[in-house]
Amino acid sequence: MTEVTEKVERAIARFERVTSQLDQRKGPVRDAARRERQRLNSDLKGRAARVGLAIGIVSLAAIVIGLIIPIGMFGFLAAVGLAIGIAALLAFAPSPDRSIAAPSPDLPNGTMVQRFDSYLYRTRAGLPPPAQGEVDAISAALPSLKQTLERVEELDPNAQDARRLMSIHLPGLIDRYAHVPTAFRGEQDGEGKTADERLVEALAAGRSALHEISERLARADMAAFETQGRFIQSRYADDGPEAVDPAETH
Repeated sequence: MTEVTEKVERAIARFERVTSQLDQRKGPVRDAARRERQRLNSDLKGRAARVGLAIGIVSLAAIVIGLIIPIGMFGFLAAVGLAIGIAALLAFAPSPDRSIAAPSPDLPNGTMVQRFDSYLYRTRAGLPPPAQGEVDAISAALPSLKQTLERVEELDPNAQDARRLMSIHLPGLIDRYAHVPTAFRGEQDGEGKTADERLVEALAAGRSALHEISERLARADMAAFETQGRFIQSRYADDGPEAVDPAETH
């Protein structure tokens, strides 16, 4: 009987692993993985372009010097060695696009959203399943938030709130959770909550805050669009009164 029970439990565990893997191939996780691949491919293309440019400059310099002063075999080998060294330095130099660190607070709005998206994708696997669900919900909203924030000044109050959440508060939460020993994450604190539960609640609060910020920015865009539409309609309609251009009021 015990052996049958163990087989059933193993079968259930195997089924849960398979379904989990299937779930991760679709929806927000798949989209986040696609965006991460695009970022990495862009970084690789940039590195390849820089390596090619450096080799071209070294080669051109060697040719020019060789036309003026014969460099001989040793000079040629030195030029080859220099080109290889520069190429290796450029190819393997650290890149923010490959870093798991939280985005820097001084990044432009659009770049910060991209780095935060990458940060969430790379730290997701170390979080409990309920927290992963919150991370997926945040990631799914980032493309729209990026599109909006790219048009907004960094000093805009809504942009400032979003920037603090993405560069300080949410990464700080995840990093502090990662420092909690695994054996203690299930212990209840003074309010009867575990570290896992607090993580999920805090991520949910952050997700809600980002959603509200995105909604406020979208409503501002809609209001500006509505104002511009009314101006054009009232000014250029055959029987409409002449209106003041909203752009002239600023």
